[in-house]
Amino acid sequence: MSDATASGAAPQIAAAAQKVSVKDLFVAFLIIGATSFGGGAVAYLRSTLVAKTKWLDDKSFLELFSISQSLPGLNTTNMAILAGDRLCGWIGALAAVVGVILPGAILMTVAGVLYGMHHERPLVDAALKGVAAGATGLIFATFFQLAGKTMRGWWDLLFLAAAVLLVNRLHVSVLYALIALGIAATIIYRPGGAAERSRAQ
Repeated sequence: MSDATASGAAPQIAAAAQKVSVKDLFVAFLIIGATSFGGGAVAYLRSTLVAKTKWLDDKSFLELFSISQSLPGLNTTNMAILAGDRLCGWIGALAAVVGVILPGAILMTVAGVLYGMHHERPLVDAALKGVAAGATGLIFATFFQLAGKTMRGWWDLLFLAAAVLLVNRLHVSVLYALIALGIAATIIYRPGGAAERSRAQ
């Protein structure tokens, strides 16, 4: 995304964020909670908060998502609290988290009862595998959408590769990996740091 495009989109996002109400937040996260599945929730979060409502831009979304990843609990509920607080204060955080939890609490209670009764049926197992594959596809789609707008140089690619190596290959805890990469990024991206010097060359 070019600087001109970003500067043109910023006023629209700011105006949309100013108009959001507690009711809007509750309804938006109620829909997210009712329609998102597994790891694919991040795709629904970005689609709602960035693409549809324009309450957040990609940079703000990534900032909040990074914080939610480094905190205990589910990413979706963490994001609901962070986004709700940013847009409408503590009451917005409460409305968003209740909205996103409510559908799952109801549906999982029903699903748990049904799964206990029918989990041995081949069709149930096949359906669950299909949903898991679909959720993985949504994660990949969101990754490519965000990467194209936020990754600017080889330092970004290096941090991406380091995260995959630490978590997937070396089996380092996500929390420890994020802390280590956060410290490294602070050093490299600070004013006058390695990233700034490489851009100047």
